Amino acid sequence: MDRVGLGWRPEIASGIFARLDRIDVVEVMADDYFDASAREVRALRTLVSQVPVQLHGVSLGLASTSKVDERRLKKMARVLDAVRPESWSEHLAFVRGGGVEIGHLAAPPRTRSTIDGAASNLVRATRVTGSRPLVENIATLIDPPGSELDEGEWIRDILHATNCDLLLDLHNLHANAVNFGFDAREFIDRLPADRIGAVHLAGGKWIGRLLDDHLHDVPDEVYALLERTAEHSNRPLTVILERDGNFPPMNELLAQLDRAREALKAGRRARELARV
Repeated sequence: MDRVGLGWRPEIASGIFARLDRIDVVEVMADDYFDASAREVRALRTLVSQVPVQLHGVSLGLASTSKVDERRLKKMARVLDAVRPESWSEHLAFVRGGGVEIGHLAAPPRTRSTIDGAASNLVRATRVTGSRPLVENIATLIDPPGSELDEGEWIRDILHATNCDLLLDLHNLHANAVNFGFDAREFIDRLPADRIGAVHLAGGKWIGRLLDDHLHDVPDEVYALLERTAEHSNRPLTVILERDGNFPPMNELLAQLDRAREALKAGRRARELARV
């Protein structure tokens, strides 16, 4: 019942359509369609008619003590209503402050205040769009100053406060674990087993710290974390391979999907053995 798919990018669109027999699900960037023409929306509906589609947002800035931008929420709601995807997701990040757009996903201080702010924004997002988003952990090159909680505790408390499920980005987790010296496997084990709804895989590069750039192949360590996640989780997982550029041939991307499937199977086998 686990599924493995790809993030939609125009550069690999023809390869995706040609190999839908090897791709279980496609993830589309929702923000690309906030101001889309009717023709672009029809094209997206065509994709939805051929393969399960999930929408992924990047600009709402939900993990903030500032209220989420109502205009962006309404645009998200219009896209969801027009496309009718399986689900949608957003990041536990802030992207603006005092009306200033900072241009990237930033980690807020991990405090009770940002937990409350994220919970309030997620309630508002659910009300406006009509459905709860999955929330994604992010990578950061700077441990947020002023934090009172570690990342795992902060995320767990947001999940408990909102009833949202987690989109667990394993390369983001791997990068933070490497950069800040914690055990990524223990992080996974501490997550509520019934709240991991989806998984992202990606690659990055070393720049003195590990940078999550979506331009490189998934490293061995991330496949190992996927196996651990499948062993820990007690529900079906949808796994999405994210690649934003420097695209390899389609057969290499498909090989990474197959390797993800093998990691999922290994984790599920380990889970079954542990129950015997």
